[in-house]
Amino acid sequence: MKSDSSGRVLIVDDDRDVLFTARLVMKGLFEKVDAIDRPGLIPEFLKASRYDVILLDMNFSRGDTSGKEGLEWLDRILRQDPEVRVLATTAYGEINLAVQAMKKGAADFIVKPWNKTQLVASVQNAVRLKALKIKGKTKSPGVDPGENPESRHPEGRHPEIISRSPAMAQILETIKTVAPTDANVLIMGENGTGKELAAMALHRESLRSRKPFVHVDLGSIPETLFEAELFGHTRGAFTDAREERAGRFETASGGTLFLDEIGNLTLPLQAKILTAIQNKQVTRIGSNNPVGTNVRLISATNMPLYLMAEAFEFRQDLLYRINTVEILLPPLRERREDISLLVGYYLKLFSEQYGKEGIRIREGTMAKLEEYHWPGNIRELAHSIERAVILCKSGGITPDDFVFRARPSAAVADETTFRLEDYDKKAVSGALSRNNGNLSKAAEELGIARSTLYRKISHFGI
Repeated sequence: MKSDSSGRVLIVDDDRDVLFTARLVMKGLFEKVDAIDRPGLIPEFLKASRYDVILLDMNFSRGDTSGKEGLEWLDRILRQDPEVRVLATTAYGEINLAVQAMKKGAADFIVKPWNKTQLVASVQNAVRLKALKIKGKTKSPGVDPGENPESRHPEGRHPEIISRSPAMAQILETIKTVAPTDANVLIMGENGTGKELAAMALHRESLRSRKPFVHVDLGSIPETLFEAELFGHTRGAFTDAREERAGRFETASGGTLFLDEIGNLTLPLQAKILTAIQNKQVTRIGSNNPVGTNVRLISATNMPLYLMAEAFEFRQDLLYRINTVEILLPPLRERREDISLLVGYYLKLFSEQYGKEGIRIREGTMAKLEEYHWPGNIRELAHSIERAVILCKSGGITPDDFVFRARPSAAVADETTFRLEDYDKKAVSGALSRNNGNLSKAAEELGIARSTLYRKISHFGI
């Protein structure tokens, strides 16, 4: 990622820790990054400098979560500089506030706590879109992930998806074809393969791109809070419901709702999701009045939904609702052509972030990285490069700077050398074989829940 000559960013947040972190993350990636902890300073800074992007917190007064102050400052900013792109920043439970901000002219919103890679990508995209608007262009250029021009996707699409492998070329073509439709999409793949990036690419290329993209991690929502988070609630509906709040379906209306880890839902929760999808409406907790919704649904999972459906652990009618189009993301070990591109991208990203420009990959290291099977996929690769950059003292990264986990091999392993994971895989395979593929009986023999068995089947690729 090269520093954008027009990339001038102003961060406005009353949390100094947030300001420090944001400046650290964006250091070296933009021409200018300023940070202020009082919104009253905004007019002065806008007079002194022209910014491309402003990250604006929505709440500044202690105890006030209404966002009224942030919305007022949004109006003032856009009156003073109509060309600047404002990214509203809001906490996990305040997404309905972010939607209000977008209706008032905010270009996008970023949910706290920030994912640093997504934060940088969002700001860079906003910088480019402003430049394109000024130049009267209609297409968005791709991110330069390094110095290799082959890493760009044709027409500059999908800036966060870095690939030149045939397997991913087909995926990108599917995204390009499906995105303009309202078809529900199911994205499947191992952890760390980029399911969220694929969902974001579908949204960016869709006719809903100017509307919200709402990401819901279903695996992290307690069952007791599920309805409140997804469908919303009225004031006083339960003990902590101090104010009326829209759920994720309402918040995403007009845009895209991304249901991540949908395979983790229990059957009762699956039924509630199915009803909301079929009826295109939700009812807030504490209310009897249904609210219509209009969402483009994208779901993702790393679990074998078809096997789960056969065992009645996942509703078949829900599965058919969410998988009008399926996208299966290949693991990194099946797209080794991309490893060098990804290494170059993350090396540049983290060396700039940590102020260690000039770090190089030593001879022989890339070959080791390309040979490794990367069980954690792109996420593991990114974390490994970040760790290597942080610990690097010599200016060069060698194979010794990485932790390579041994791959289980039936050819060399025996019962005295098997690791615990090898025994686990052998036990699962044996139980399935002895029970003729009956998942319920195999799980009972192993003494584990069927959902646990499904995860093991997916993990081991059985």
